[in-house]
Amino acid sequence: MRRIHVVGSTGSGKTILAAEISARLGIPHIELDSLYWQENWQGAEDEIFLASLRDALSGDAWVVDGNYSRTRPLIWERVDTVVWLDYPLRVNLWRLLRRSLKRIFLKELLWGRNRETVRALFISRESLFFWLFQTYNRRRRTYLALIADPNNARIRFVHLRSQSETNRWFGQISSEAGSPGG
Repeated sequence: MRRIHVVGSTGSGKTILAAEISARLGIPHIELDSLYWQENWQGAEDEIFLASLRDALSGDAWVVDGNYSRTRPLIWERVDTVVWLDYPLRVNLWRLLRRSLKRIFLKELLWGRNRETVRALFISRESLFFWLFQTYNRRRRTYLALIADPNNARIRFVHLRSQSETNRWFGQISSEAGSPGG
C-alpha cells in the first residue's frame, strides 16, 4: 500500500483516517477539500484544482481523502488501494453534527480560509446535512458498482462498515508498516 484513496460519505471520518494512515506509513496526505476550497467557500476552477491534484499525486506514495468524482480518473490511474468507509447513516450524521458544532464553537479555520456557521450548517442549500442526505445512497451505489467493475480489478478495495472494522484494519496496517518490507 503506497498509493491509497480514502472515500466515504460526508462525516464518515475520511480525513482523520487518511491523516492516521499518512502518519503511520510516513507518506504524504492529500486532502482534496484543501485543494478545492478557496476563500469565502468558493471552489477552485477545475483547471486549477486538477492541476494542483496532479502535482500532489506526482510522488511515489500518498494517501488521498475525498469524493470528488472528477478527480477519480487522476487518482485511480495510480492508486493501489481504495479504503471505503461505508458506515451507517446515523453514524455519519452524529459525526458530522459533533465535528461541525465543535468547529463553529471554536471558530476553527478550515483550509486556512473559511469557517462553518450555524446558518450554513442547518439552513443553507449548501448544508452538509442536506448534502449527506442527498448523496448517501447514491455514493453507496457508486462504490459498489466501482468495486464490481472489472476495469478496477487491479485495485485492492477495503470496504469498512464500522469503526471496529476500521480499527482492526488500521491495526493490521500498523503491524505491516513496522515489519521489514511492510
